[in-house]
Amino acid sequence: RLRLHDGKLIKDRRYHLRTYPNCFVAKELTDWLIDHKEAPDRETGIRLMQKLMDHYIIHHVCDEHSDYKDAKLLYRFRKDDGTFPLSKDVKVFMRGQSLYEKLVSVEESILKVREENSVKYQRTFLGCEMIDWLVQEGEAENRKEAVELGRALLEHGIIQHVSSRYHFFDSDILYQFWINFRRRRRLTELLNENSSRALSESPDSPFCLRKLNPDPGNTSFLSVQTNKEIKIVSAVRRSSITSLTGNSNPYFGTTPTLVFPPVAECNPKSVLKRPVTNEELLSPGAPYVKKTLTIVGDAVGWGFVVRGGRPCHIQAVDPGGPAAAAGMKVCQFVFSVNGMYVLHLDYQTISSLIMTGPRTLVMEVMEAVE
Repeated sequence: RLRLHDGKLIKDRRYHLRTYPNCFVAKELTDWLIDHKEAPDRETGIRLMQKLMDHYIIHHVCDEHSDYKDAKLLYRFRKDDGTFPLSKDVKVFMRGQSLYEKLVSVEESILKVREENSVKYQRTFLGCEMIDWLVQEGEAENRKEAVELGRALLEHGIIQHVSSRYHFFDSDILYQFWINFRRRRRLTELLNENSSRALSESPDSPFCLRKLNPDPGNTSFLSVQTNKEIKIVSAVRRSSITSLTGNSNPYFGTTPTLVFPPVAECNPKSVLKRPVTNEELLSPGAPYVKKTLTIVGDAVGWGFVVRGGRPCHIQAVDPGGPAAAAGMKVCQFVFSVNGMYVLHLDYQTISSLIMTGPRTLVMEVMEAVE
């Protein structure tokens, strides 16, 4: 946006006897993206700008077009007309960026390369150091407010404990900025932001069997494994898909059709009776208890499905799977996965963490006190 202002692509424009301030012509912007190596071709340029529209960053000046059209139509950045939605997430992100810029621009910054357990980490700081700095610089009125700010930054993925084991505390625990705000990003990264989630976005993956190029009469399945290996599993093996597709028979009598997309999705409607926030879960005296579950995955998977986000909840549990045996129940909220705090993450990210983690899964869940 700032580069477009500097290049005079964003300016006041007149159309049908009316002046539209701070706007750009879509066709000209597509040309600019290609000329400045932000997009290899027009098709990619259109997809990039559509992504910005989908995220409420740009819009048609009269909101007559919901799609980005490579034509002589006028569009505008919402920041230029005051319609950019400043949600809590955006505000925390912008606060984190502001703090990062302030920290890296001063001499003797608390952000340093530090080593823990023989591993070097970039942009690190001690929790107590950050608290001292926030209070000293007037970014927080007191240490309690500074801790709350630090926890908000961690819950939104801006900072993290170097090994993702702890929340933010006023202590000598080592944290780092997870985001390097000064790294110059290219727009094309927007199109790849979910590539690591491609597998987890398949319905109910990574907890269900997937059929891969079946031969006629072949009743074996290829199972997605946490250790990246492919194993042949007998088709009579029970998996979480049986209970989710309404099949009362615990075994596959015939080869089921498991293709995607689409397949039968797991309870598309949330099993929660009402939405629950992180603040409600973590507030003192809240009617929730935390439990630690150790789930040893079998050849099929773990036998449960996560849905929602911030916090995620257990949507379904295969009664014959490892998760049920470990004590998992529907409506529990996912607090941590293998020691990593995840209340601030969505279900796709949590699925990826499980998928790329060890076969033995250690989860902390929170459930309502009955």
